[in-house]
Amino acid sequence: MAEALIIEKTPPPAAELRTDTLADSVLLILALTVVQRMVGFVRALLFCRWLTPEQLGQWDMAFGFLMLAAPASVLAISGAFGRYAEHYRQQGKLQVLIRRTVVFCGLLAVAAAAAMQLTRHWFAELIFGSPHEGLLVVVLAGTLVTCIGFNYLTDLFTGLRSARLIAGLQMLNTVTFAVLSIAMLKTPYGGSASIVVAYGAACLLSVIWAMGPLRRIWRAYPDSPGRLPHRVMWPKLISFAAWFWTGSFLTNVFDIVDRYMILHYLPTSAEEALAQIGHYHAARVVPLLLITLAWLLSTIITPYLCHDWERGRRDRVAAHLNLFLKLVGLSLSAAATLALLGGPWLFNVAFGGQHAAGLAIFPFTLTYCTWLGMSLVLQNYLWCSEKARLNSVALLVALLLNVAMNLLMLPRMGLMGAVMARVAATLVALLLVCGFNRWLGFRLDRGGWLTMVVPLCYGFGPWVIAICWAAVLMLILRSHWIFSAAEKHELIAGSLRYVHRFKGLYARQAAFFGRAMDSEIP
Repeated sequence: MAEALIIEKTPPPAAELRTDTLADSVLLILALTVVQRMVGFVRALLFCRWLTPEQLGQWDMAFGFLMLAAPASVLAISGAFGRYAEHYRQQGKLQVLIRRTVVFCGLLAVAAAAAMQLTRHWFAELIFGSPHEGLLVVVLAGTLVTCIGFNYLTDLFTGLRSARLIAGLQMLNTVTFAVLSIAMLKTPYGGSASIVVAYGAACLLSVIWAMGPLRRIWRAYPDSPGRLPHRVMWPKLISFAAWFWTGSFLTNVFDIVDRYMILHYLPTSAEEALAQIGHYHAARVVPLLLITLAWLLSTIITPYLCHDWERGRRDRVAAHLNLFLKLVGLSLSAAATLALLGGPWLFNVAFGGQHAAGLAIFPFTLTYCTWLGMSLVLQNYLWCSEKARLNSVALLVALLLNVAMNLLMLPRMGLMGAVMARVAATLVALLLVCGFNRWLGFRLDRGGWLTMVVPLCYGFGPWVIAICWAAVLMLILRSHWIFSAAEKHELIAGSLRYVHRFKGLYARQAAFFGRAMDSEIP
């Protein structure tokens, strides 16, 4: 029986949760992400100064494992919210969706933590290269549960298009983690284990805070008449989530496989391998800020593109995605250029000179992180087309290439070999996503291709970078090679709307304070 015959569509309730427009969401996320990343950068800087390279490598491996295991443990079921939360909200079955998925994810999270406890020595060998780190695995298992809860709520708020709730949740997590981890590092027990505990506590506190907004969402969208059988909901959800899970798993494996190969295949001791991973971590501090920004913006735009897709506005989806890719790509490239200029100060002064080996690979970590950010944006067309499996294919090909190149280059080039393998694999993944999108009907315009070329100049020094940026600015200002006339008009019109909005806000505030002062004059 068709789902339309089982569930009656009902109009949204009068007291529904406020959703934000795409432009408002992007601006809000950008503003708060700047604050978040400043806090995160200070935290990472202190980690690099206060931890030994080996301890920093342990934390890098622990955090990478959490990012891999959290979605994998629950089959990434909450990842389908970006595609289907709006679908079930409109049908009046949001409560059913939340109730069933909470039980499902909760049971799998407890099972995953229990499995880690029972086999902690095997996990210690896998993650840290030594079976003697069983206690650290026990701490990691508890943190995994709270991390899963945090990810679930982030995905839910994303699917409901509430940028304010996402920003608030992320901000609380970032600030709490920074305060707790820095405080614990100053104790006699400071080390990688204390940072894992601090991260788990930050996720738990964020989940507790989110219970308030979650109750409001629950009351705003009561169940509509009719029922939603499990045989209707789960196949739809799992069909999308299965490929999303595969993509999420491959993404996280692709992100961490080079460090695992350094740990297990670099011809040196486990302690020295962890120290090399610590240097690699320092070289990724700034690039990961760029990835976080690209990921946040990419997840924010997904529900809006799906909203247009569901209404048959495919041209609008393609136009917005082309424009969004160029804005994100050029923003990431500009930030990477500034980071390259400040690289010597960052490694020699801010990091206390402990990670000088990271400076040599810094331009190339920026290169592959910029390309990865663009790939995250372009994946949205695969999500809208419900062809998430094609992204998994691209990641699998890139992953296999990465592993093969690491096996060849690690013994000969050491850490630089691992990074160059990652650069090549990331470029292959990006080009495959572009090819799959084209096959599905999305045409990346000339400006998008030119934007992808800019990161190639990072490793050639400041003069080449300066020439490259001069050419980009000339193309933007004097031609339509990067931004078309329609895109320039849209950007200018959008900017003017926000200028007028801020002017109106300033005028209202001035009028309010003027009346307040007048009332105080006798």
